[in-house]
Amino acid sequence: MANTYKNAFFNLTDTTLTTVYTCPANTTALVKTIQITNEHSGNNLVEVHITDSSASATFEVFHATMAAGTTENGAVGTLILEAGDVLKIQTANANVVEGTVGLIEIDF
Repeated sequence: MANTYKNAFFNLTDTTLTTVYTCPANTTALVKTIQITNEHSGNNLVEVHITDSSASATFEVFHATMAAGTTENGAVGTLILEAGDVLKIQTANANVVEGTVGLIEIDF
């Protein structure tokens, strides 16, 4: 088993549900932080979703109206992703939300 620390930076250029990380085959990922910055001049709704590939279902795990110029953590606790699971983020306003996902991949 190899453990690899990774980051996945994102800049949301539209308002659709955007994939920011997909867990590779034969891997489990532990998402420790999802640092989200709202650079908009006003409030902005941000949502984080996980698609569970084994259940073919998507679940919302973070939902917040962020004030202008603020940064929040979209992972209140550790999120566990299995192979094929997808982390997605959506925002109400395009080109004003960016950040990074901090995680560790455990290969088996």
